[in-house]
Amino acid sequence: MFKDFFKYYKSKEPPPDFGAVIDFKKPDYSKVRNILPDVNEDEGVAQGLKPIKEWKIYGIISKPGLIFIENPFTTLGQQYWITRCVRDYSSKPNKTNLDLHNLFTKHENWWDECSNSAERARTLLPKLRWATLGYHHNWDTKEYSENAKDSMPEDMMKLTRCLAKVASFHDFKAESAIVNYYRMNSTLSGHTDHSEVDCEAPLFSVSFGQTAIFLIGGLLREDPADAIFIRSGDIVIMSKSSRLRYHGVPRILAADSTPWESESSKDITQMKEKFSDWDRIKSYICESRVNMNVRQVLRPGQTSLDNNSP
Repeated sequence: MFKDFFKYYKSKEPPPDFGAVIDFKKPDYSKVRNILPDVNEDEGVAQGLKPIKEWKIYGIISKPGLIFIENPFTTLGQQYWITRCVRDYSSKPNKTNLDLHNLFTKHENWWDECSNSAERARTLLPKLRWATLGYHHNWDTKEYSENAKDSMPEDMMKLTRCLAKVASFHDFKAESAIVNYYRMNSTLSGHTDHSEVDCEAPLFSVSFGQTAIFLIGGLLREDPADAIFIRSGDIVIMSKSSRLRYHGVPRILAADSTPWESESSKDITQMKEKFSDWDRIKSYICESRVNMNVRQVLRPGQTSLDNNSP
């Protein structure tokens, strides 16, 4: 069943009907419910977030444990996190799919090479698919290792710590991340995330750029799936019984708004001061989607993968 839903929304001819896709801009309360944040104060709010009292948080009735936060980012916040994903998280010491092809020397990285040469950019921009941070996910073995680990970015840890607190997951610790890079023709096949030692800890998925159709099914491939619009800034938290459900992205759609752009001259001045290469990054995100997928690897109290008990 999941495969059937995936093929339907991926199809170009005939195109799918998006009428059944859950749209949190127009919430259908027969399918979704409001969730109140666990905290009211804004102490510890991470970089680029609006005041928590302005957040809109939902749950899907048929998918217990799945939490949706509709874009809680400011305009400058979107610019900050898009820049981090595109320019910084794609750089060493983080690992990318491009490392497998030996395209760069140890002093080169994807974004700098794309910025330095228009001809090089045409070739390289579409090639980046993923970057791993912290505990590096091994795509062949589907395992983590103490021998393949770097430090997690402090800003990403603070962001997910804030999100976890709002969603009542006070023990969450960000230990690994996969940043996915989508072009307009990209897809992500149906899968479950089960490589972590602690599969009960929530998984945080933060998206920017173009719009995705996100599918989430059941614990078996034979179960039906729900489709959701995910726009720039939207956050999906997979927790409890939703944590091991099959999910994927069959389609990327052109965004119906650009919340990373501002009409304010003050914001534009601030943006140029903070992000000198924003014009190039904006050009990239206008035809791409980036997604930060952050998870906890170890059980609470466990200090390493070599130590199986807290």
